Amino acid sequence: MKLPEGRGRLSNKNTEPLWREEVSIHAADEKYVSRRQFAKFLVLTSFGMFVGQLWILVKSWFAKKPVYPVQPVARLEEVPVGGVRLFNYPGPNDPCILVRTSETETVAYSQKCTHLSCAVYYSKENGRIECPCHEGYFSVATGQVLQGPPQRPLPRVVLERRGNQLLAVAMDLQSGEGVRRA
Repeated sequence: MKLPEGRGRLSNKNTEPLWREEVSIHAADEKYVSRRQFAKFLVLTSFGMFVGQLWILVKSWFAKKPVYPVQPVARLEEVPVGGVRLFNYPGPNDPCILVRTSETETVAYSQKCTHLSCAVYYSKENGRIECPCHEGYFSVATGQVLQGPPQRPLPRVVLERRGNQLLAVAMDLQSGEGVRRA
């Protein structure tokens, strides 16, 4: 049986096996990257990162800001000076703590520690909000970290007083996001 021309073990062109045409014999040289290939890689990677940053920017422009409900928290006479009231805001699974610091002043914060979400409590003796898990301490007046592992302040519940009624109207996440009311 005669094979068609060019289909045999050897090519008619160079009398070399066909696999030599498809497999480079300079494989050792191919492990190095040329400057042109490296520059092309850098340009394409930089372009991809630039497009990704643009996408994040555009997405943040059109992202909806949260709308918080107006919710009654307590009547002023229900919480004595130095007293605490626990409530949930903005949702049923978001525990918060209200502290009445003086006759006219009340503050409210999320009850979740910003370190590992342990429940914080008000220590009247020390005049601060404390996290028992890792000894994190927060200022009652501002929610700022006084000591411990937490790096971020407690999210503040924005309160509004209407007569003797205290209403939760928004959350101030202290992250630069605007506050909206329903």
